[in-house]
Amino acid sequence: MAVAAAVSYFKPSPFTGRFSFRLGKSQAQHFNGSPQTSRVYALFWRSKKHVEPQEVNLSLGDFTLTPSDADDVSVRKSEPAKISLSLISSLSDVSSNDWDACALDATGPARSNPFLSHGFLSSLEEAGCAVKETGWMPRHIIAKDEKDNVLAVVPLYLKSHSYGEFVFDHSWADAYYSYGSRYYPKFQCCVPFTPVTGPRILLRDSSYKDQIFDIIVSTLKGLAAKLQVSSVHITFSSEDEWRSLKEKGFLPRIGMQYHWRNRNYKSFDEFLMDMKQSKRKNIRQERKKISSQNLKMKRLRGDEIKAKHWDYFYTFYRNTTDNKWGTPYLTREFFQCMASNMGDKVLLVVAEEGDELVAGALNLIGGDTIYGRLWGCHPRAYYPSLHFEACYYQAIEAAIELNISTVEAGAQGEHKIQRGYLPVTTYSSHYLLDEGFRKAIEDFVLREATQVEVVMKLIRDSGPFKEGIEFA
Repeated sequence: MAVAAAVSYFKPSPFTGRFSFRLGKSQAQHFNGSPQTSRVYALFWRSKKHVEPQEVNLSLGDFTLTPSDADDVSVRKSEPAKISLSLISSLSDVSSNDWDACALDATGPARSNPFLSHGFLSSLEEAGCAVKETGWMPRHIIAKDEKDNVLAVVPLYLKSHSYGEFVFDHSWADAYYSYGSRYYPKFQCCVPFTPVTGPRILLRDSSYKDQIFDIIVSTLKGLAAKLQVSSVHITFSSEDEWRSLKEKGFLPRIGMQYHWRNRNYKSFDEFLMDMKQSKRKNIRQERKKISSQNLKMKRLRGDEIKAKHWDYFYTFYRNTTDNKWGTPYLTREFFQCMASNMGDKVLLVVAEEGDELVAGALNLIGGDTIYGRLWGCHPRAYYPSLHFEACYYQAIEAAIELNISTVEAGAQGEHKIQRGYLPVTTYSSHYLLDEGFRKAIEDFVLREATQVEVVMKLIRDSGPFKEGIEFA
């Protein structure tokens, strides 16, 4: 399981592991005028007890929309006057066409996000990964007009723990218990087990979409109060959504990931020429180790990926989770189901030694991004540099080949920096019902944000690229 680092001056909880991150004198003075040592806290947690989420009334009510100022009377007549909101307990309760139309309008075709699709999210439910039994009770919001047209959807879960989210609030839960309150259940608006940025309130294009957004946000707050849950969390949202939620009383939180950017490279070697000489040399040496170990790399898409590949990959995935003290959130059935639903959006990088698969890296392809997700290797052997080749260099080559602008390599991993992946900001929003606790969390996220920004600047200032290389 990936572990994110949050930088804070707070006293660590008993559930917190830590390591020191010492700022240089000039950077520390830039931060607050005097040298000091900050602490980076890596958060770990185990639930004190399982809390069963409540069942809810699936109808959320009807809402009147204010007519637009459109001059064309025929346009005004074609627009809806009311919408109704409801909760559904399964993605099977909404058609894939309706859900995907909302997701595509929310991102735009050029930036389509496969993780927001009905195919991906329904695979998590069908395979028993994001379901009530695992602490992820689906409670997706659907907004319809009078003619039953779907105008908005929201992937929403009522949760009894904080696993599989990658925006860590485990210490908040611990503090909530110490404060004398119950943290779980909570509402989580996200893509389960997936730290990928994108809109979370998925709206069809219409003159009413801003109104519908406001109605959904207000409904989320009201639903949390009605059910007496502690909080609503909207994680890895787009920056625009994050700013809008801040205006509506959500606490803004930022994090950091590492992404690779394509400067219209024609080849991997052209990319390397933008790197500092020492970094370029290191990458070439790492890539040479693959052939010296008699390993052959392949990139498989869509129908090229057979059941046997998923059998191997599931073994690799379990080896990773077992060795990293992680939780195997995903089942073997999920990979087969997801592949069937997602088609050629699935890119599986595999390493072969002779006729046997020995490692694999799972990626999904979006409109302008390759998303690197999971990696695993055969448990019996160690192959130097294979992780870097399968997860980073093969994804970069694929992006160059497909003229894709970005590779998102997932959560954490300072080792990505020297391989061409630079820090970018991630966004999440948090609404806590208890005003006293909310104030404490607000102070925390403000301090954390300042530290994240300092770390990102330090990394960029000492990055792996030559001076003068600019990224949009």
